[in-house]
Amino acid sequence: MSEPTPDLVIGKLSRRWKPTKRLKQLLKIDSGRLRRLLRKLEKDGLIESRTRGGQLEWRLVKGEARRIQKIRKEPKAFIEEQKTSDQISSDMKNLGQTMYKTLAKNEFPEIDLPSRSTSNIRFDQKLGQYVLAGKTVTRSTRNVGQIRSFSQFVWVMRFLKELLGEGKSSTLRDIYYQSFGFGVKFGQQSESDTTITDVEAKLKTPRESFRVFPEDRAAIYGNLTIEYTSPQKYAGNRVNLTDHPDGLMIGPYLTSSKFVDCKADKVIAIESGGMFTRFVEDGVYETHNAILIHTGGQAPRSVRRMIRRLRYELNLPTYLFVDADPWGAHIAMVIISGSASAAHLRGLATPDAIWMGVWASDIQKYNLPSDPFTDTDKKRTQDLLKDPRYQTKFWQKELNLFLKNGRKAEQQAFSRYGLSFVTEEYLPKKFKEISQLQRQGVL
Repeated sequence: MSEPTPDLVIGKLSRRWKPTKRLKQLLKIDSGRLRRLLRKLEKDGLIESRTRGGQLEWRLVKGEARRIQKIRKEPKAFIEEQKTSDQISSDMKNLGQTMYKTLAKNEFPEIDLPSRSTSNIRFDQKLGQYVLAGKTVTRSTRNVGQIRSFSQFVWVMRFLKELLGEGKSSTLRDIYYQSFGFGVKFGQQSESDTTITDVEAKLKTPRESFRVFPEDRAAIYGNLTIEYTSPQKYAGNRVNLTDHPDGLMIGPYLTSSKFVDCKADKVIAIESGGMFTRFVEDGVYETHNAILIHTGGQAPRSVRRMIRRLRYELNLPTYLFVDADPWGAHIAMVIISGSASAAHLRGLATPDAIWMGVWASDIQKYNLPSDPFTDTDKKRTQDLLKDPRYQTKFWQKELNLFLKNGRKAEQQAFSRYGLSFVTEEYLPKKFKEISQLQRQGVL
């Protein structure tokens, strides 16, 4: 009989007490092996025991139960978010047919869109992110003032449907210039960008699924083999992400590729390009068995979607490594909880991702070279302290420490101890520290 894993035992427990006898039945192992596993998990601070009616009972500690709940709540939503090109095209076709039938009856077509005004955006404590409430706005061709925006919406949907049909991708900038050729008058690119967001909100589908991407790109590196599904010339080609020393660009084709084989057991997302290169050069993908992602500063949506895929398709825990300042903290939080500007979409957040540093407390702990806070830094930190996404004890503690000390530091500040200190000393200690905080229910 093979030894069960700690994760298997953890999976059979909850915050409700369960007797050893019942666990033995569920796991189908002998008493000695089960007892050794349970005692080890108890020693690690993941479970606790009591004796009741002469029987030993077990349950998860509060912190571990909370961590597991966070992990389990997203995979179902992730599966529901996945739409094929045919499904998206069908959604657009149905919307178009509804408009056509209205015209055929000599009536004015109109469309109801979710309102994206600030008054309709709320923070969902259960999801841990901003979402839209129930308000809608109606655009009707009956209203002369709305005909222009209505027509722009219809044209954008037509363009996106053609993109999907041709298997091509486009940038936000391309779509703005394409509109000139069709006589669709967008005053500036921000207007066409807003129309694309309206389509996203109506169809509950991110623009990346329509194969529309911004100009900015990031990179990924690690022992993961992917298979391209498009364009046709490359469909079926397989690439390991360690094949290129600079990493592979996270573009439209990589984002939509299949994950074929993965040897990693975690993801580390890194804010700066220099630190990403340091992690690659120092072999962090091997020593820590990690997929490395360069976010390029504030992570583009394609990066956030890739992180979410790696988490819920491959079950890889995600760690976020950013500068020690309010701007870095916000980069991490947008990956964790999304942003108000994307409240109309769920598929951009990874709620159980961990901000692993650089923390305000790390500046003190490692005596890092730092710079004084500016008034802008102070104001930004004060704003974050009021933001509903930052209300846990851990985030409040670190943000208040930024204000108290009035200092900030970059990831590269660890270089004072040598170029490889961050990968050889800081990372191993940080992972142990995070494990400890998770057991205590702090993270």
